[in-house]
Amino acid sequence: MKISLIIIATLLLNGCLGMPKSVTPVDQFELDRYLGKWYEIARLDHSFERGLSQVTAEYSLREGGGVTLVNRGFSEANSKWQEAEGRAYFVSDSDEGYLKVSFFGPFYGSYVVFDLDKQGYQYSFVSGPDSSYLWLLSRTPQVKPEVMQRFVRMSQERGFNTDELIWVEQ
Repeated sequence: MKISLIIIATLLLNGCLGMPKSVTPVDQFELDRYLGKWYEIARLDHSFERGLSQVTAEYSLREGGGVTLVNRGFSEANSKWQEAEGRAYFVSDSDEGYLKVSFFGPFYGSYVVFDLDKQGYQYSFVSGPDSSYLWLLSRTPQVKPEVMQRFVRMSQERGFNTDELIWVEQ
């Protein structure tokens, strides 16, 4: 009985660590270059970000390993800033853009970088555990049209519903 509960708990806690079959994490990922502030340019809608504008994500090294994430956005409905702090760790190799992220205790979700400006680390395409999670992040509040077009094309090719994208007001 105890073993069954442990197996079920393990499956539940790690159940969101997959990725869409059509998504492959980037290789030669360099965490040190990824750290810092990113602006959310586009996303698929989720309750935890619903109605937020001026969304940013800031990544820094955690003492003892891993990454601290601070996500911040402005809620027009509440006329105030909302902030959430989380932590992330690599799922496998540290040079693969595949991390597990938690904002809520022991529960982790996937953070999969599937495209990245490897030369300048100026934009990043990120998926979650399934095709309902998708983000375009940039080092600047705006991106060139060709980056947006690449994001939409690559996301469509991977089965994401790009008709539902929210283009975030920065």
